[in-house]
Amino acid sequence: MAETNTTDDPYLWLEDVTGDEALDWVRAHNEPTVAELTSSERFAQMQSDTLEILSSDDRIPYVRRRGEYVYNFWVDGTNPYGLWRRTTLESYRSAEPEWDVLIDVDALRTAEDENWVWSGASVLRPDYDRALISLSRGGADATVVREFDIPSRTWVDEGFVLPENKSNVGWIDRDTVYVGTEFGEQPDGAGSWTSSGYPRVVKQWTRGTDLASATTVFTGSVDDVAVGASFDPTPGFPRHFVYRSTDFYNAEQFELRDGELRKVDVPSDADFSVRHDVMLVTPKSEWTVDGVARPAGSLLAFDYERFLDGDRTHTVLFTPDAHTSLETYAITATRLILVTLHDVATRLQSMEFGTWTPAELPGVPDLATVGVLDTDADHSDEIWLSSSSFTQAPTLLYGDAVSGVAPIKSSPERFDASNVSTQQFFATSDDGTQVPYFVIKRDNVESGPTLLYGYGGFENSLTPSYLAVAARNWITRGGIYVYSNIRGGGEYGPSWHTQAVKAGRHLVYEDFSSVARDLVARGFTTPATLAAQGGSNGGLLMGVMATTYPELFGALVCQVPLIDMRRYHLLLAGASWMAEYGDPDDPAEWEYISAYSPYQRVRSDVGYPQMLVTTSTRDDRVHPGHARKFTAALEAAGQPVRYYENIEGGHGGAADNKQAAFKSALAYEFLWRTVGATDR
Repeated sequence: MAETNTTDDPYLWLEDVTGDEALDWVRAHNEPTVAELTSSERFAQMQSDTLEILSSDDRIPYVRRRGEYVYNFWVDGTNPYGLWRRTTLESYRSAEPEWDVLIDVDALRTAEDENWVWSGASVLRPDYDRALISLSRGGADATVVREFDIPSRTWVDEGFVLPENKSNVGWIDRDTVYVGTEFGEQPDGAGSWTSSGYPRVVKQWTRGTDLASATTVFTGSVDDVAVGASFDPTPGFPRHFVYRSTDFYNAEQFELRDGELRKVDVPSDADFSVRHDVMLVTPKSEWTVDGVARPAGSLLAFDYERFLDGDRTHTVLFTPDAHTSLETYAITATRLILVTLHDVATRLQSMEFGTWTPAELPGVPDLATVGVLDTDADHSDEIWLSSSSFTQAPTLLYGDAVSGVAPIKSSPERFDASNVSTQQFFATSDDGTQVPYFVIKRDNVESGPTLLYGYGGFENSLTPSYLAVAARNWITRGGIYVYSNIRGGGEYGPSWHTQAVKAGRHLVYEDFSSVARDLVARGFTTPATLAAQGGSNGGLLMGVMATTYPELFGALVCQVPLIDMRRYHLLLAGASWMAEYGDPDDPAEWEYISAYSPYQRVRSDVGYPQMLVTTSTRDDRVHPGHARKFTAALEAAGQPVRYYENIEGGHGGAADNKQAAFKSALAYEFLWRTVGATDR
């Protein structure tokens, strides 16, 4: 293995996240960017419009069923950090639900003088009277966990409490939890964390005892990504599961029975779930089972107990084809609901659980992206669906998986879509693969400033969703918006992703650049008026476009990016992504990583597109050093770059809607000043 070279990195000091010198650099770069991009009436209008959309009182309050109540976390202009609240289903279905506020995060911030940002609640089943509340400082991934008594609306004295960490915690029963956190040095001499910064030890912790005395359930390797355990309290079928993630896509799975770990011998890259006596398995690579090769992305059903005893008899519930993949599935008391993608368009299929008899699910709209939000599998066939498209505002559908669903709430239209339409096209990538993308524009716009969005990683599918902010700030002003479905995502099943990992990473960039060329070839835009935008892994995509395909774009918006692929595995959660990108310390793998790593490929002898690079100081997932160092290298090479770093906000880049609106308007103002010279 080669050592990671840092001696030739002149900007290593910018990795000191909160160091005085580094933050002085940040402020010095923020100031001119903010001064330049926030001075126009257009910026003020876009910021105001975005904040109105994000904080409006008339949007759908999405809920999760927990016993007799439905729960919602709500943010608006009056409560920018949010209210955790609940109401009855009957009240929720009314025009003006009567909400019972459980936790007011804004009030909590004031009372405790802490920069709390809501990170979620885990509610105890089946009584739903206690919750483990996660709060982060400034929006970071690391959270403080505190136990909350729901009926009395109070924090539990001497309840379960964990200090700030990237902890895992989940209920077993009222007095017992599984927990992975900081336990100090372990018997093997190593600490409590993996090299990726996640728990490698999971323990069972009993109320009223010191955390240090909790019983160890499983200890993984320092080189694992994470270790954890969970309890399934399904009535009549309680089960304890333990997992050990050996990398981002592979894990060993066990059921804990009578103190013994029994391996669930599915492929390490497969997803599986157990419902009563049935185990559902989705392999991510071809799996020869019971003598038959089942393709990646299939859905197979086994008798769980017989499977544990070695029987591989199974039923095939779904088989992918060249155009259709399984996006996800959901379970109700008597039904299995499959959500599939056919050339990135969603379809729903219902089956009777166990017999697998197909059945219609009445009320599901056509020509929309439909997703399952929640079910109540323990008690009923209740199902909650969301429906939207690029131009159709979200609708919430409620009903049951037998008789069907109907709309119960809708968001108002945020822009006039009567003259806005969507078309799907396919670009031909360098290896001949057909890559789909959507073009959304006003009908009277034939060509002009075009914004191409992409991600291309971690099997994340980009499906059509309502473009309220993009429409107000870009499309209705005359810009063309493009949504690309490049490889690395999951739009065509696991292989659409797996062919683009590690040594295949170049396919992501070839696909995206091919879409860019196709847009020009079809007359929608020119390189001078074509921009692209992406964040996180999509920020890496933008870095590669700048350093490898600069001639294709007039501007790039690069948000919370991965950039220095020589050191990414040493920064925060970076080590967990080596299954996606490869190991830079392995010379063979560094050879293909170095072919695209943007930080090492910055040049001064080629003209780059105009760039806006943004990040967050509080991002403890993708290190802000990536964005800082890239900007410094671009400046040294004489390349045009603007920089903005939010001092808080976590990986999303914003801790509240006001910050999110500012960040969004900043990007669109930059785009209008570069590829879109005038309002249209």
